[in-house]
Amino acid sequence: MNETALFNTLLFAAIFLPALFGGLLLLVPKKAHGVHVGLLLLGFAANLVLCFSLYGTAGAFEHEWLGFEINFSFRLYQFNGFLLLAAGAISFLTALFTASFAWKREYAKQLFSYMLFTVTLVNGALLANNLFVMLLFWQGILATLFGMIRLGSKGAYKTSVKAVILAGTGDLCLMFGIGLTEHAAHTLAMDAIANLPLSGMAGVGFVFFIIGILAKLGAMPFHTWQTDASHDAPAPFLAFLPGALEKLLGIYLLVRVCTGFFDLSSANGMQTLVIVLGACTLLFGAMSAIVQKDFKRLLTYVAISQAGLMLLSIGTASAMGTVGGVYTLLNFAVCQGLLFLAAAAVEKQAGTTELSALGGLIKKMPVTAVGFLLAAASVVGFPLTGGFFAGSLAYDAIRQSGSIYYIVALLSQFFVAAALLKALFAVFFGKGEKTGSVKEAPSIMLVPVAALALLSLALAVFYKSIVTGLVAPTLVDYAGADTLSTHTNLLLTVLSVVVLAFAALSHTYGAKKFGAAQSADHFKSAPVLRTVYGMAEKKYFDPYYTGGFVIKAYAKASLFVNDAISRFYDVAVPRLTSALSSVVKRAHNGNQARYVGWVLFGMVLLTVLFVLFL
Repeated sequence: MNETALFNTLLFAAIFLPALFGGLLLLVPKKAHGVHVGLLLLGFAANLVLCFSLYGTAGAFEHEWLGFEINFSFRLYQFNGFLLLAAGAISFLTALFTASFAWKREYAKQLFSYMLFTVTLVNGALLANNLFVMLLFWQGILATLFGMIRLGSKGAYKTSVKAVILAGTGDLCLMFGIGLTEHAAHTLAMDAIANLPLSGMAGVGFVFFIIGILAKLGAMPFHTWQTDASHDAPAPFLAFLPGALEKLLGIYLLVRVCTGFFDLSSANGMQTLVIVLGACTLLFGAMSAIVQKDFKRLLTYVAISQAGLMLLSIGTASAMGTVGGVYTLLNFAVCQGLLFLAAAAVEKQAGTTELSALGGLIKKMPVTAVGFLLAAASVVGFPLTGGFFAGSLAYDAIRQSGSIYYIVALLSQFFVAAALLKALFAVFFGKGEKTGSVKEAPSIMLVPVAALALLSLALAVFYKSIVTGLVAPTLVDYAGADTLSTHTNLLLTVLSVVVLAFAALSHTYGAKKFGAAQSADHFKSAPVLRTVYGMAEKKYFDPYYTGGFVIKAYAKASLFVNDAISRFYDVAVPRLTSALSSVVKRAHNGNQARYVGWVLFGMVLLTVLFVLFL
């Protein structure tokens, strides 16, 4: 077999082999739990091996398909190869955790199968070199998204429908963006689209692209299904899809759109749009996180906030911002996955994720607690962590785009730190009177937790090598890669320490006044924030409910108009016709003298009108 044939074989295996294992899972009897786990782990292990085999290679495959420039086209190069490997590694560790979490549960077989189908769709979307083909894989995730959420609690069906509607709206906008971009570029080949000016149809196409990306990232206003899923969906789902794979896909396309397809640097209005959307998601996600009472829901809002940071950093359209955004993504995928897995382990062992019902778990679940602590420190940008080094690039790029955005980023860092401190002390410290019988999670669940914890440390220790050897070369031809990799912002270091210190003081004050699980309640009672949080609790910021309200109002107005038209034709017109008919009958009663009178009256009337209008 020659090199081209071998490459094509590995490429198609990476795309379709996980789906083959997923299909085999559906054929296995429901009670064959060991076979279910074996196929799950074998499928994800095979996927990881294939991703590793393809990493560092480059090539393309294209075959004519539907005409109209819709070709079955795939391409592997540095950037998507890097993300393919990252997705493969994180999804394998998540699958290892899920194998133990869902062992012998009724939904295990379906969940395992959906996870394998999802990996096929993610791999296909990353490798696709035709916008139409990419859209097929991208939208296919809606099906597995619905299925995985649906397997959760009794109320999960409503959440799964909500997720499909919100994510599907974004996918529909992405479809329009692809159509408009094809009109401007005259091609669907992704490697042939470059630096389109953001004017006319191309500018509108860019906006639709961004809306589609926002939905995939779970950025505002498309975020609310994720917070509902944190309660209704199986716990590992949060680490698997919205916590890792969807963010990888969203950032991948965001980088392609902002630094490849369109010339974002020459269009200040469009660049400002992306930055403002990122800043809003970053700040409001962080502000929402601090007031949550559920462990998983709190972490979901932290994830939403971090999506805003990546959007804000990459939206600067600078080399530093792009590299910082992608490194933040890598750190996020590892650390946020670790946070969600820790929460899932707590849920399995303690039977709840309500912060007020937890406490004292650091003695009972020490490995989980240490993993959570390492991940939390990195997410908040504690000095010398991977999150800090990623932030040194991202925050500096943000500062160069405007001081207001820099202030928003620092303020968000404060809220995220306060939220994670609240979670840390409410779950792992304190007396834990209701968690006396809780034990550490099973060993198979601790393996991915420990592995992700080590990866989070590696992202800090080997920061320079990762940036210069993995991240920067895949994105930009940056001559000063060494300078970029050792870039640390002294101002950011000082400000981060100050921000984290204030977060610690805020938590200490709140914990003494309200308790660890309510340590941020003083924010809810603040004059301005009280109104904002009250509106959020009433779902005023949830497009699913506000949109539903608008649709219901439109439906009522339409029904009113329809009823009015029906009453006019069904009631008013027949009555008017009957009345006129009665008048005509009375007028035409057969009296000859009356008819002569009507004729004379008509002649007089016509004469008068003739005289008046002649």
